[in-house]
Amino acid sequence: MGASDFWSNPEAAQETVKQLKQAKAVVEPVRDLLSRQEELATMIEMLAEEEDASVRSELDAGLVELETRVGQVETLSYLSRPNDSRDCYFNIQAGTGGADACDWAEMMLRMYLRYFEGRDFSVEQLSRRDGEEAGIQSCNLLVRGAYAYGYLSCEMGVHRLVRISPFSAQGKRETSFASVDVQPEMDDIEIELDWDKDVREDTYRSSGAGGQHVNKTSSAVRLTHLATNTVAQCQNDRSQHKNRASARKMLKARLFQLEEAKRDAELSKYYGEKGQISWGNAIRSYFLYPEQRVKDSRTAAMTSNTQGVLDGEIQMFIDAELLRRVAARGK
Repeated sequence: MGASDFWSNPEAAQETVKQLKQAKAVVEPVRDLLSRQEELATMIEMLAEEEDASVRSELDAGLVELETRVGQVETLSYLSRPNDSRDCYFNIQAGTGGADACDWAEMMLRMYLRYFEGRDFSVEQLSRRDGEEAGIQSCNLLVRGAYAYGYLSCEMGVHRLVRISPFSAQGKRETSFASVDVQPEMDDIEIELDWDKDVREDTYRSSGAGGQHVNKTSSAVRLTHLATNTVAQCQNDRSQHKNRASARKMLKARLFQLEEAKRDAELSKYYGEKGQISWGNAIRSYFLYPEQRVKDSRTAAMTSNTQGVLDGEIQMFIDAELLRRVAARGK
């Protein structure tokens, strides 16, 4: 990166920067861990010579912190699948539940955006469909960051919300559903496609705020793979050409994951049994009434801090799912 001509090829340079960030995501936590370990070892030596209440207090707090850091580094070791280090496409889709489901999908979008912010992930919105009464019907994002796909693949599945509906005049308890789907972003996917015969292309006007141009021309692109009915769409750019290119990359990523599912028992189970975004398919349930709790059905991980979860504190569920996957692979 110190070479004078490093930025002469911007695409290659950006790829190198991306690789550096991925390497730092592994190396720096280990370096910090070892450095902190040395500091605590020095404190132990000091206490062996002379007891000091303030040093003892700092040591106790440091050991708790060290244990947390060890757990974080251990989690990194679980992200060993071929695509775990890649950026990813992240889709939220409202399911059964009408306006409540669309509102729940938007609540989930907020939850994940807060999580992305906490992990220093960058996010680009590719498309969004608003609900008729409230919330969103669907939203497609491109998430970039260290091990984005590895972490976020743990969120694939149906998410269930139980609460008093703000859309019910009778104040009834309602159950709403929304799903998350994730695919790795891959520039090196080799999938044979005849874009004229295998894929139907539809263009339409973008919805939502977009300045003077984006809502007045058919710049948004939706691609449908006819054989599998797989859909990819993009509307974030004013250029139809750029939206088409992005949608093609997304479609190839989804088709690649369908092919991977045929060879991967875990992915195959997910795609084979996902079914409708409704009863019986939830990986996680969020109870806001009458009790306050969030429980993951795959790992039994649970917390009563529902507001914290909705504010993006979901790492405990991701860590538990990563551990479950490692255990399953070991069997």
